[in-house]
Amino acid sequence: MKPLCGFVLAVLGWAAPTSDLSWQSDAPSVSLTKGEARHWTIDTLPIPDDVVLEVSALAVWQVTRILIATRRGEVFLVDGALDGTPMDATFKKVMTGLQEPLGFLVEDDANVLVVQRGELSRLTDVDHDDHFESLETVCDDWRVGGNYHEYNFGPVRDGDGDLWITTNRAFGDTPFGAHNWRGFALRITADGTMIPECSGLRSPAGVQTSPWGDVFYTDNQGEWCNASKLSQLIPGSFHGHPYGIASTREELWKYDEVKPPPNHVLMADAAQRSPHFQLPAVWFPYDKVGRSPAGFAWDTTGGKFGPFEGHLFVTDQYGAEVVRVSLEQVNGHWQGAVYPFRKGLACGAIRCEFAPDGSLLVGETDRGWASKGYQTYGLERIAYSGTLPAELHTMSATPDGFELRYTVPVDRERAQDPERYHLESYTYLHQSDYGSPEVEKETLTITSCAVSEDGRTVRLVVDGLRTAFVHELHLDEQRTAEGAALLHDRAYYTLIERPAAKD
Repeated sequence: MKPLCGFVLAVLGWAAPTSDLSWQSDAPSVSLTKGEARHWTIDTLPIPDDVVLEVSALAVWQVTRILIATRRGEVFLVDGALDGTPMDATFKKVMTGLQEPLGFLVEDDANVLVVQRGELSRLTDVDHDDHFESLETVCDDWRVGGNYHEYNFGPVRDGDGDLWITTNRAFGDTPFGAHNWRGFALRITADGTMIPECSGLRSPAGVQTSPWGDVFYTDNQGEWCNASKLSQLIPGSFHGHPYGIASTREELWKYDEVKPPPNHVLMADAAQRSPHFQLPAVWFPYDKVGRSPAGFAWDTTGGKFGPFEGHLFVTDQYGAEVVRVSLEQVNGHWQGAVYPFRKGLACGAIRCEFAPDGSLLVGETDRGWASKGYQTYGLERIAYSGTLPAELHTMSATPDGFELRYTVPVDRERAQDPERYHLESYTYLHQSDYGSPEVEKETLTITSCAVSEDGRTVRLVVDGLRTAFVHELHLDEQRTAEGAALLHDRAYYTLIERPAAKD
């Protein structure tokens, strides 16, 4: 058996090693992750030598089983990881021949939806013998141009019961012709009808429905998507990339035609000058909190995964890590903050799902995407140890600054001293160039700090707040009431809307 390294299966339930990854002879240095490992452990599931588990889709199935698809088009059923001794888990190949499946959605104990390069399909285990005998086409109304980068992601079901997938733009040649609906979010109704809903996506590697029914997606930094981001998919919205906008002249597109966006302008200017331009919920500052966000999941475990119920956890396919996001709705727009969470995965992480025991399963692969890590694929589990971390729980916007909420009481003297914080803001260019530097960077002045009676909430009043800017907060001089440093001392709030002042 060899350790599973591709996607980080963080929801398995087995006991974690006492020292994160140190029991493996080829494990990396853990000096940067030992603090995290005290609170969230990583288990690496052994994979049979004859299985190449380049995880591309991941789901908990029939309560105690794990269903995995690979980039090679194989489907495996994993038994024993959730209800037995995980290190003795068994892998059973239950299907072959799919074309780059990149997402599962379980319907019931016999039926699973899977998105492939050319169609959305339903797999059915007709006679309940752990093999999928039936493959039914649900929708194949989009076409394939033969380009390697024509990935599709999903499906997820929205609050009304319709399915959503996201389509990657093609990179380079399309030997069978360039086709419509690349770089789009597509809604698929119960009868299989495809309805394009959002345009301007670049490399939308993750898509998920929130607990309240809205659909969000992650996109990877590149040309016209100049900082990686998490955004809400609002019908009719344009997300910045012009690759597929010719499709918005088609009859199937029920919104206004999308015009080419402005080039080499600030993000705020692009949103003002390009109708329907959708600014993100959060930007992920490059190499500060990952580099290439992929699949994500909301914590609805009721505290089994730690103190961050309601937050979402985002895998990163380059950084071999998971980052944390808290969201709030301000003036109708979802926005929030990004925080470091857990590094040290075996490989670039692309899919995740919470297991019934409250752990986070993570599926990994570096095939087609460079990544950190010491393996080329894998399956891992992140589990809460029960030891409460000293962390910034949430950073929220107020009319005149930010409210900080901690998991534990903080040192009052330090917390009320404006000089013991550092806050800067910056934004990005919207442009055809690959990526963007942090531009218009300024250090902001914190004029006052008010600490709550319980020592867990601090209100910062800030001069110079700017919308459509990331506000990067440094807390390295803050301490808990007992004198300990915070586990992570950075937070990155994407301020799109400012709350109105109360009368």
